[in-house]
Amino acid sequence: MTVVEAIQRSGIGEDAPPEAIVTWVLDRFGGRELVVTTSFGMEGCALIDMVARHGRSVPVIYLDTMFLFPETLELRDRLITRYPHLRFENRGTTLTPEQQEAVHGPELWRRNPDACCRLRKVEPMRRALEGVDVWLTGLTRSQSPARASIKVIEWDWRYHLLKVSPLAGWDRAQVWDYVQRHDVPYNELHERGYPTIGCTHCTVAIPGARPDTYSRAGRWAGVDKTECGLHGEPRGTGRGSQLEQARVASPDVSSS
Repeated sequence: MTVVEAIQRSGIGEDAPPEAIVTWVLDRFGGRELVVTTSFGMEGCALIDMVARHGRSVPVIYLDTMFLFPETLELRDRLITRYPHLRFENRGTTLTPEQQEAVHGPELWRRNPDACCRLRKVEPMRRALEGVDVWLTGLTRSQSPARASIKVIEWDWRYHLLKVSPLAGWDRAQVWDYVQRHDVPYNELHERGYPTIGCTHCTVAIPGARPDTYSRAGRWAGVDKTECGLHGEPRGTGRGSQLEQARVASPDVSSS
């Protein structure tokens, strides 16, 4: 059985509540190599809370780019304290800013932001996801045109694993409501005009932005770039790909 067939038989559809999707994934793939990833945005914090409510020791992978805001690192520490049974793991690069400058010159993020993201995000994430079967993300379709077509559950051809985005159908207002109702820790920069938060060099505040609204306008301001490259869409076909999907999907799953 392929992943697609398993999903079709699961009873989990695109309109299922995020909490139900998280429950199904943890129950269905609890014996697999399963991870949550986060950049400590509000969506990621909500997803972490949903996973944590099941009381399981799930790895939460993040990438310390060495250019994170102090508020982001402080949030990380609050989440670690709030959810001690989750395993927060930094899989960021070991390339220091000084080493990067020595090899690539000063302010690479300004001259070639794609190259900087590749070094500090894309390549570390590729290494972090090696051997992983199931990847839970906080992506939503409303975040950007590039993400508008994401599925709740789909096969990711770049990393060769099952990619699950339980919050895919939500917008920031719904995420904000969840965070408020469940007292989920979130980045205080959201209250200072930062709808989405990345590295210090490439993120600016947006005048008038509120925590319950989302925009990528503050990322890579002045550059024709809105994505770091972690969520590309390479495609794969053939028997090898089908066998990979069958490996993750098996054993058979009954409707929940």
